[in-house]
Amino acid sequence: MNDEETDFGATEMPKLVIVTGMSGAGRTEAMHAFEDLGYFCVDNLPSSLIRSLLTLHDMPGQTEGRRRLAVVCDARSGDYFMELDDVLRSLTEQGIDYRILFLDADDAKLIARYKSSRRRHPLCNDGSAIASGIERERDMLAQLHDRANYVIDTTDLLPQQLRSTITSLFATGNEQPAMSVTVYSFGFKHAAPTDADIVIDVRFLPNPYYVPELKHLTGLDPAVRDYVMLRDETIEFNKRWQALLDTIMPAYVDEGKQQLAIAMGCTGGQHRSVALAEATGDYLKSKGYRVSVAHRDLRLAAKDLLNA
Repeated sequence: MNDEETDFGATEMPKLVIVTGMSGAGRTEAMHAFEDLGYFCVDNLPSSLIRSLLTLHDMPGQTEGRRRLAVVCDARSGDYFMELDDVLRSLTEQGIDYRILFLDADDAKLIARYKSSRRRHPLCNDGSAIASGIERERDMLAQLHDRANYVIDTTDLLPQQLRSTITSLFATGNEQPAMSVTVYSFGFKHAAPTDADIVIDVRFLPNPYYVPELKHLTGLDPAVRDYVMLRDETIEFNKRWQALLDTIMPAYVDEGKQQLAIAMGCTGGQHRSVALAEATGDYLKSKGYRVSVAHRDLRLAAKDLLNA
């Protein structure tokens, strides 16, 4: 055992996925999928550094007491890539749990992707045609292809289909939905949001601002919340709003959307939108989504009241 090798106890054993394959076959999309699964990901890592990475502690990727790492090793690293076989042999001798994921696609699709992106193939630095670079890369990766635990042909796969395939192979079953949801309230008088995917205007509801005992409170106060949420029109709205969420949220996840921003607006961003943003956040949390709730204009609303 050399200086770079380390003994691991059973509870410390890292779980390692080595992602490789043809350039243009979807390695970047694969890294996004592994990040969503909680892996610590490193792209274009020289194979000789894999063992050093395994010795690092207090790093992201800790799941159920084990570090989960995904690294991309491919032809871009040049001569360093040729050391991968020796590194894999060393990992096997150490008892390191690793899997090789090989991404492939047919030559015509790879050529089309390179032409579309206008990027140069990593093995075409001598000015040769893309097809020549692909041929060289296939020769270089032939043994690794045969050695891989999983081979995914991405020729006819959409990005979200590749992510779904990787999730089915490597998910533990305890992951939260990949999409992160932000729900926030705002006031139209302080400008409409520019970063929201969905904007809901709740100004059709009666405004607590015109109720003297509620005017200086916010949608976070129980009295305002009840005034807004217990009205017949709000109950009916919530029923239809939640049905819409039940329809679109799974579709967004299946499509591979990573972040969703829902903005709920009233006049000043103090009463109605705050109460409904909180209710929407609670509903989505109850469905298992990762949700954060914020109130963009509460401070501005407080200043408006002081100056009124």
